[in-house]
Amino acid sequence: MAVCARLCGVGPSRGCRRRQQRRGPAETAAADSEPDTDPEEERIEAGAATLSGVGGGRSAGPSSPPRCSLLELPPELLVEIFASLPGTDLPNLAQVCTKFRRILHTDTIWRRRCREEYGVCENLRKLEITGVSCRDVYAKLLHRYRHILGLWQPDIGPYGGLLNVVVDGLFIIGWMYLPPHDPHVDDPMRFKPLFRIHLMERKSATVECMYGHRGPHNGHIQIVKKDEFSTKCNQTDHHRMSGGRQEEFRTWLREEWGRTLEDIFHEHMQELILMKFIYTSQYDNCLTYRRIYLPPSRPDDLIRPGLFKGTYGSHGLEIVMLSFHGQRARGTKITGDPNIPAGQQTVEIDLRHRIQLPSVESLRDFGELSRVVLEVHEQLRREEQQEGGPEDAEGCSQQSPHEPPPGPAQPREELPAEPGGEPGDGGAAAAAEQPPESGQGQPFVLPAGVSSRNEDYPRTCRMCFYGTGLIAGHGFTSPERTPGVFILFDEDRFGFIWLELKSFSLYSRVQAAFRNADAPSPQAFEEMLKNIQSLAS
Repeated sequence: MAVCARLCGVGPSRGCRRRQQRRGPAETAAADSEPDTDPEEERIEAGAATLSGVGGGRSAGPSSPPRCSLLELPPELLVEIFASLPGTDLPNLAQVCTKFRRILHTDTIWRRRCREEYGVCENLRKLEITGVSCRDVYAKLLHRYRHILGLWQPDIGPYGGLLNVVVDGLFIIGWMYLPPHDPHVDDPMRFKPLFRIHLMERKSATVECMYGHRGPHNGHIQIVKKDEFSTKCNQTDHHRMSGGRQEEFRTWLREEWGRTLEDIFHEHMQELILMKFIYTSQYDNCLTYRRIYLPPSRPDDLIRPGLFKGTYGSHGLEIVMLSFHGQRARGTKITGDPNIPAGQQTVEIDLRHRIQLPSVESLRDFGELSRVVLEVHEQLRREEQQEGGPEDAEGCSQQSPHEPPPGPAQPREELPAEPGGEPGDGGAAAAAEQPPESGQGQPFVLPAGVSSRNEDYPRTCRMCFYGTGLIAGHGFTSPERTPGVFILFDEDRFGFIWLELKSFSLYSRVQAAFRNADAPSPQAFEEMLKNIQSLAS
């Protein structure tokens, strides 16, 4: 504001306000168009003239051009100047003088701020019909709720979720992103609205809950603290259906799984689905959300980090965040299940240890693949023993990732234990130490006996690395990291073979552009990962 004060020629706000208080209304109005000329203001104006190229130094000579301040500019030019400033600075600018205050009531200024700062592309002129100005939209809707824009993870026990809060026309809408129906991992994401905020006839923002099938109804939003907010429905009767809980369950099943209960023959899968419905239904009236960031990208990353959809057996498709940390990569669950809850590290990839797959014929033999992976596993165990312990002990309190077996691992009795990954660090620099694959990649086929929810997986891959996956019993009991293989197919798809489970997970990138989702710093992203994992634990 010091710069604005110099340019307008009114001096510090101290002098401006006190002079206006001493003058009468007529004198104050005249001062709006005729700048004051006390010595202090002349000195500030001379400094501003010097900065703008008007005048030649400390004092103006006889041949110097006349002084010019913002106050002498025509109003339409001031509108253009003010419209280019950040909206957060405009209230302070309004305190400089009454002329500025009057100009800042021009809707053109606020229409441009709504468009440039929040991407509002609607024709805001139609607001005039409802008596709501663009200034109201900016101040009472966009600026007021700016802290909830971006990506969030709802606190729904082990299931988690992905919420994207965006400015959508003249609304702020919270969209819940859902994976495609199992097992179509390459299909686009689905989404449904959970709440919306808007300005209509009223002069304050209206919050509406969008849950259920009876239209928008009264809701409430509370910003609990930094990077956390909660929503509450004030009319939960709108969530109920006339057919009772049975109709609600069948409707939820069609939306969540794209099928009916009669189509699901696996008894254990039926139990998991019913359990999820009962659990998540408890959160239909009140939810708490915690901010998540997209992982930062570096030039030497193996592929572009981000969000992926992955197959997880009877649990269906889940959302995983792939991030790189030096010589390791981590897959963190954004949505989860009763075995491995949201927030846990589902896979960890060691980019220092690349695996050369055997020929396609040999690869069909699970024992051959297991032998290759366990050789790397044993090598790592010996290296860690020589160094006096595991290299990356952070977050590894569940159980040692190193198993003694020299032979192929056997499936656990408590299947289906669910895949998941322990924390890891990632980066592609180590990949450069290995010779590149020739052509477009090497042939790939799943070994006999390895189950996959999606048989339509790529038949060539770029490279493979040793990794570990986190598996556990129901309720996240007896968590354990077990050896596996990370397979990079292309920029948008990768897979993981869980040796102990004899299971294959296929991951496909979430093709969506998210605004307000970048971490302010790498440290902030690391802190976010720690927070969501601690909550999951």
